[in-house]
Amino acid sequence: MKLVIHGKNIEITDAIREYVHQKIEKAASHFLNVTNEIDVHLSVARNPRVNSKQTAEVTIYANGAVIRAEEGSESLYASIDLVADKIARKLRKYKEKRLDKKTQAQRKTSEVVEQAPVAVDLIGDRTVELPTEVVRTKYFAMPPMTIEEALEQLQLVDHDFYMFRNAETGEINVIYERNHGGYGVIQPRNGNGHTGKNGKAAHTNSAPEKLNLQKT
Repeated sequence: MKLVIHGKNIEITDAIREYVHQKIEKAASHFLNVTNEIDVHLSVARNPRVNSKQTAEVTIYANGAVIRAEEGSESLYASIDLVADKIARKLRKYKEKRLDKKTQAQRKTSEVVEQAPVAVDLIGDRTVELPTEVVRTKYFAMPPMTIEEALEQLQLVDHDFYMFRNAETGEINVIYERNHGGYGVIQPRNGNGHTGKNGKAAHTNSAPEKLNLQKT
């Protein structure tokens, strides 16, 4: 198993490195057979208004799945303890779902993901604020998966949305948590009123839709 430690605004000392190995490897000790790589990102916020100044983020790559957890506190060591406990719980949940799949061969996607049309305006009277610059770039494999599998990934990565390649259409989709509960799926529009690869007619309105994928 490969464990990589990154630091932002902090020097990764031997003591910190040893503590990370001790806590994170212990958290993943019962899942080494499915764990390929563990990425640990430690950072210190320079903004004095940020309460959780010491942040620990752990990303585990396990047989095509991505399990992520993040915690922050005033102490880096406390943050490492918290994120180790959190990632251990997520790994247990991931293993339980793998076992459930073996006993439940088929489950309908419609029972898991709400098949509701996306509203034209999801922003309303709120103002969208985007960062002025790209502060981090991530690269990851995007194997084809079903919407049900993408929903499971969304629940594992601790984000409001998850981008994936739809196994049925081969297109890039986004599954996200809706502000009023449930989940939604964003699919690319193929032309103006043309039929998409999945056999469903696209919307006839060619105006771009404004989408807000963050929870409020």
